[in-house]
Amino acid sequence: MLTRFLGDIAFAEEAVQEAFVIALANWPTTGIPPSPVGWLITTARNKALDRLRREASRPERQHAAQLLNEVEQPEEHDVHDDHLRLIFTCCHPALAPDAQVALTLRLIGGLSTEEIAHAFLLQPTTLAQRLSRAKAKIRDANIPYRVPDAAELPTRLRAVLAVVYLIFNEGYSTSAADRMLRTELCDEAIRLGRLLVALLPQESEILGLLALMLLTDARRDARVRGGELVLLSDQDRSLWDETKMEEGRVLMRICLTRNRPGTYQLQAAINAVHIGSPSAANTDWQQILQLYDQLVAIAPSAVVALNRAVAVAEVHGVERALQLVEAIDLPKYHLYHAVRADLLRRVGRTADAASAYRLAFENCRNEVERGFLMRQHQSLARH
Repeated sequence: MLTRFLGDIAFAEEAVQEAFVIALANWPTTGIPPSPVGWLITTARNKALDRLRREASRPERQHAAQLLNEVEQPEEHDVHDDHLRLIFTCCHPALAPDAQVALTLRLIGGLSTEEIAHAFLLQPTTLAQRLSRAKAKIRDANIPYRVPDAAELPTRLRAVLAVVYLIFNEGYSTSAADRMLRTELCDEAIRLGRLLVALLPQESEILGLLALMLLTDARRDARVRGGELVLLSDQDRSLWDETKMEEGRVLMRICLTRNRPGTYQLQAAINAVHIGSPSAANTDWQQILQLYDQLVAIAPSAVVALNRAVAVAEVHGVERALQLVEAIDLPKYHLYHAVRADLLRRVGRTADAASAYRLAFENCRNEVERGFLMRQHQSLARH
């Protein structure tokens, strides 16, 4: 890995970008090579080496050039999947947790700065500054990029799980596109989840994350019909993937026997209640609310509080839920405004609901979601 040898993420990124530029210029004429990834890695390595030779007067560049020229010896470690290895490598404990996750999503997950900022509910400029500081810290402190030993894996697990889940979320609810789903990201996150289970089967939160992704992804085929978003309550449940749902249930049963609840396990349990209901009308909202109460106790956040308020509306009434939502500060989160709009509509405050739906689609960048929210706004604005 270039970053491991160079000790400079920006330098490594430039070399890879040069390799892609060369590929775009040459491949239409020469054809795609038998091993495109290998070709790109080799080309990037050669471009880095050329640059290092040009700057050989710098001691640190001389040292890096020597490393690049050496024959790499295979490392002995327990992480054998290249993608997963890179995620564990980038989630370095010397960085702040949010910086680990953001940097890994940028370098490994392939997500844009805008997509990562959406996941963190930040402005892109703020996120870009954090990424720059993280890269500078790695460079200036000479933090080594290597696959951690087996004993170190658990200390990096929290960030790794966050990365995998955010990749899944970007696939399941694409932040900015003309489609709702990026199934390739969902599939990759689930694949990584399975690898993590095989690597650290004793970690219940890994089982919980995989269960959560499977139970959520099982609904993907019912989520968009005719190019329009379909809410969970209106989905055709016969379209849900029974194989994924059953695998998720099996994982949840294992978690229950261990009795070590965590954030992902509780979220998976909430999804299990939803998929276990024969219809939206028969959903056990009391159980869902109890699970959200546990989630708030161990992992409080504004988003969790918002989701809990949805359950409160079904158990204790819309007015109580609306009071809770009004106390939450998520002005740039489109789903906050969408939930608030729905609650306002249900209590008969039509004009306020229309205004909230307008704020929802103004803060949403996904065209499918925007279309749904705009239709809701228009239907209320006409009254």
